[in-house]
Amino acid sequence: MSDPQSPLIEPKEPSRFLSRLRNYFLTGLVVAAPVTITVVLVMWFVDFVDAWFTPMIPDQYRPEQYLDFTVPGLGVIIAVVLLTLLGALTANLFGRTLVNYGERLVGRMPLVRNIYGALKQIFETVLSQSQQSFREVALIEYPRRGVYSIAFVTTAAKGEVQARADEEMVSVFLPTTPNPTSGFLLFVPRRDVITLEMSVEDAAKMVISAGLVAPEFDADGTTLPGYHVRTQAEEDELHK
Repeated sequence: MSDPQSPLIEPKEPSRFLSRLRNYFLTGLVVAAPVTITVVLVMWFVDFVDAWFTPMIPDQYRPEQYLDFTVPGLGVIIAVVLLTLLGALTANLFGRTLVNYGERLVGRMPLVRNIYGALKQIFETVLSQSQQSFREVALIEYPRRGVYSIAFVTTAAKGEVQARADEEMVSVFLPTTPNPTSGFLLFVPRRDVITLEMSVEDAAKMVISAGLVAPEFDADGTTLPGYHVRTQAEEDELHK
């Protein structure tokens, strides 16, 4: 019979203590990591914009001439003001005339016109549909039958893609994990798209966390607080 005081039976306390320390560390990491990464990204963005726009301020008007430290964010303020003024300028007839003249000039440059045209179309599409893009979360069978992936329905297929299809098609964006900003553009038959009630934000969290963070959902299929059930009018608008 082994001795109750034997070290073969005792060492559970240190193991339990180490496990608790590990849990504390992981909990601290979960709390601190998102905050730290967010702060770092915001600081990087502010420094990047400041490096571009702060030199536009004459030296005698810079705060660091009167203070012992630099004031971050001045470049961001200048960028916002300049972009707002540019938008106001191009909203009138004179501004639109200048923009059209500049676009005609760019259109004569073989390589530049392709880059400019593609970028302009992307920005116009994203900004003009910012309230409608990625509003519908869905499941599609990808990369094979029986395997489902989270996807964002962007719009109904248009042009030659729809014309050459035998049924109604929709364009979907299939994000990758853990970076949902990259992914694939797929054209899927509408009947193969399973619409979900979760929000785009919840779906993005699910993609980023590789499924570890999932929104709650009642077993009977009713949505919980925080979800928005689309009306038939909203569905028709999305599928236009």
